Amino acid sequence: MNQSPIIALDFSGKKETMEFLDLFGNEELFVKIGMELFYKEGPSVISELKDRGHDVFLDLKLHDIPNTVKRAMKNLAQMGCDLVNVQAAGGSVMMEAALEGLEAGTPAGQTRPLCISVTQLTSTSEEQMQSEQLISASLGESVIHYARISQQAGLDGVVCSVQEAAMIASQIGTGFLTVCPGIRPAGAAAGDQKRVATPQQARESGVSSIVVGRPITTSATPFESYRLIKQEWEGGQA
Repeated sequence: MNQSPIIALDFSGKKETMEFLDLFGNEELFVKIGMELFYKEGPSVISELKDRGHDVFLDLKLHDIPNTVKRAMKNLAQMGCDLVNVQAAGGSVMMEAALEGLEAGTPAGQTRPLCISVTQLTSTSEEQMQSEQLISASLGESVIHYARISQQAGLDGVVCSVQEAAMIASQIGTGFLTVCPGIRPAGAAAGDQKRVATPQQARESGVSSIVVGRPITTSATPFESYRLIKQEWEGGQA
């Protein structure tokens, strides 16, 4: 998987998105499309991003009965995405069905998209999880549990915070992907995220990939902000 920071394209439409990407020139990026952009523009935005040479993480967090997820993933596999995801709370049978759909929908001669599960959102605190989801375990224990059943279901990795990535690597193995949002440069506002970390902390924790949105997309100089974050993530000097 492309090791560059994944840029969360949290824009309302294709025009704004492409104008933002024009600022990066010929830089080949790894970008994330979430619900807002995909529900507005549909598969065409993925095609345009792939035509520009970018890797695409389609972040729809599917969570439904197994057959529905399987059929949805069969369609998503035909769009050329590199990475897709589901909610781990949907259970192991649903996750297995997601992989079946991806395998069935991937065009002949192509590699199926990687599939990861969302454990606990980085906007969720332990107190919130325990009071609203009625999970009595610690947040870390919940994430590890979801990661373990995701691996058993055959998924390629999970979405988690940097704080849980090291535990996942030690208990499940370093070959299991940990994709971590909630990345903020030192001194940046956390926004609605609860479990945040810097790119350096993510690197030192053995994270597979980081997802960065507002510190880049709302910056007055997006390409420069991306470059600095990438350098910190890769261990270089700004």
